[in-house]
Amino acid sequence: MSDTPSATGDPREERGAVGPRIQALRRRAGLSQEAAASRAGISTRALRDIERGRARRPRPRTLRSLAATLGLSGEELADLLAAPTGAPRDTGRPRLLVLGPLVLQRGRTPLPVTSPMLRRLLGLLALKHPESATQQEITDILWPSGPPHSHPSLIHTYVSQARRLLATGDPRSAPPQAIARTPTGYRLEVSRNQIDLGHFDEVLTQAQRPHRVQDREALFTSLTGALRNWRGPVLADADPVLRRHPAAVAADERRVRATLLHADTALLLRRSGEAVPVLAALVNTEPLHEGLHARLILGLADSGEQAAALDVFGRLRDRLDEELGIEPGAEVSEAHLRVLRGQLPRTQRLDDSASAGRTATTHPIPAQLPAVADAYVGRRSQTRVLDTLVLSDPARRSHLAVVVGAPGIGKTALATHWAHARREHFADGQLFIDLRGYSRLPALRPGDVLAQFLRALGVRSHDLPQDEDEAAALYRTLLADRRLLVVLDNARDAEQVRPLIPGARGCAVVITSRGELSGLVSGDGARRIALDALDPDEACRLLSSIVGACNVAAEKEAARRLVALCGGLPLAIRIAAANLVAGNARIADHCAELEGEGLIGRLRIEGDRRSAVRAAFDLSYRALPAGARRMFRLLGLLPGREVTLEDAAALADSTPAAVARLLVGLADAHLVRQRAVGRFELDVLLRAYARELASGEEAHAARRRLDHARARELIRSVDGQERRQERGEGNCSGSSVSSAGCRG
Repeated sequence: MSDTPSATGDPREERGAVGPRIQALRRRAGLSQEAAASRAGISTRALRDIERGRARRPRPRTLRSLAATLGLSGEELADLLAAPTGAPRDTGRPRLLVLGPLVLQRGRTPLPVTSPMLRRLLGLLALKHPESATQQEITDILWPSGPPHSHPSLIHTYVSQARRLLATGDPRSAPPQAIARTPTGYRLEVSRNQIDLGHFDEVLTQAQRPHRVQDREALFTSLTGALRNWRGPVLADADPVLRRHPAAVAADERRVRATLLHADTALLLRRSGEAVPVLAALVNTEPLHEGLHARLILGLADSGEQAAALDVFGRLRDRLDEELGIEPGAEVSEAHLRVLRGQLPRTQRLDDSASAGRTATTHPIPAQLPAVADAYVGRRSQTRVLDTLVLSDPARRSHLAVVVGAPGIGKTALATHWAHARREHFADGQLFIDLRGYSRLPALRPGDVLAQFLRALGVRSHDLPQDEDEAAALYRTLLADRRLLVVLDNARDAEQVRPLIPGARGCAVVITSRGELSGLVSGDGARRIALDALDPDEACRLLSSIVGACNVAAEKEAARRLVALCGGLPLAIRIAAANLVAGNARIADHCAELEGEGLIGRLRIEGDRRSAVRAAFDLSYRALPAGARRMFRLLGLLPGREVTLEDAAALADSTPAAVARLLVGLADAHLVRQRAVGRFELDVLLRAYARELASGEEAHAARRRLDHARARELIRSVDGQERRQERGEGNCSGSSVSSAGCRG
């Protein structure tokens, strides 16, 4: 912050603020900044930051030292200690608080916002500030299940109501409109300090500047002030569609980043007790974040709470096992061991970039590949493409492969099976990460993945670069002369993985995704490997590997019927086979149980949420925009596999051109298959899943539209045939005319 007047323009606030008062008192004493800082035992930079308002909350000890240096009376010192700390106040203009439940307030008085639509609109505009929210974003947030025909005028109405809520009541100080119309949508016309998220980001940016990072006291003070803005997760009381907005997810991630830096600084200053409450509050929101738990464990131990620290580790270990089926990672395990051994936290300097921390120390070769199932069949042609990553001829060797396909199709299984089989080609190790691009948990940021990889490569936690670009450069440097395999599983998009691709040609990268990742093929030279359903023979071999070849041989027809019911989807076949083994049932009897309505719900394993076809499909469906979700639901109403543009347009009450765009988007998400231009297919399980999603009213209306469209097409076909017969241009035989008309 600068030493310019505050946003409020209130002279009383300026006279009461700490920084300007200390500056005035120093000048009264006739001391320069250098002399006053030296006598008080602080750095000149720290005093300069205090006077300019950059240090929002100077420590009482620092203020007492300055008071003694400046010859203040006891009353003046007490007044100084009680002075405002510079947190934004504005009694004239409303403030929007989104770091927790949505609150609109003027001064300390909350302004009621009872309309759910207004709360959604204000929340979205605050998240997007200072950028504008597009018309489509607003529509998707206000009507997640699809907008009414009158939605443009309704948006205008809600914006007008929001403008009235945000009006200050003082036309001399209020902007013409608190919400401005832009070419693409609407934007909040307020200062950053009128939104708590904007204030947090501004303070966090200031805190991360190089001079502030080197001054630990100033850094800790700034981060403490920034984190005080948070009252819970972003828009904690909002609808899930708004809480999952990319801007909300990104803000929560910045909170985590700030909390990690705050905790690290507290450890270095031996003030861990002040960081523990902040960490404890956040681990309730991020119950599986190992970095937060590691710092909480160290902070509690450093504060003398060893038993509580060990309890935190035990609860995290149980939660990871129960929900994800994994063990705690290296960082939190190391923290646990240090508590058991009574080792105090390290106190290496944050700015010690010249130390060995920027180079790897002796470290075990990473071998992070997860276990693979013994039962694995097929995919020979796809395996041959992956083998181009290990060709001996550098001119022919690939560097990057992308495995794409529908949910449950076996992308991860192929990548990990191949990686284990080719381990000897990567003498320097294998890195593996689930990027959570399609997951119940937030997707991992490239910076977080780089930190995990760098630690696995020997870089110590306290020496990790804070800047993502710097971390990516260090990562590429460490891999420059190595032969190492990187498996990036479950990627969301190309931007998530590009910083994780090393430049060394000796390294290979395998990426799996439910999206197309076409940008990696066109821009990064990736080899694309598309997985489809298993053919009947491969599917039966997979079934045999689990239930036994003799059982499948004894019921050949039933086995083929079972894999057909599963649509050749490996996940579904494995689930059905596991249930067969658990129930010691005949294949034919299990087929009878699966047939009919509710197939998707029966393809699950009791007690294992991850082993369910519906759970796998849900993750892809929920990632779609609202229009594509509606289109997908309606496709389940078609009786066959093939989808024509005309039928899709009738179902959606739209034009063929509009539904073509939606179908291409669904094909990119691998929820439909594009066979040719204008020709699409929907697999058996995805069709059953889509049909279950459609509500009764939605399905009834769509079927009526489809029936009417087909009836109109039949009438046009018959009329055209009769006109051709009258002109002698056709020659139809038989007593009836098909819906396709006479071909002549």
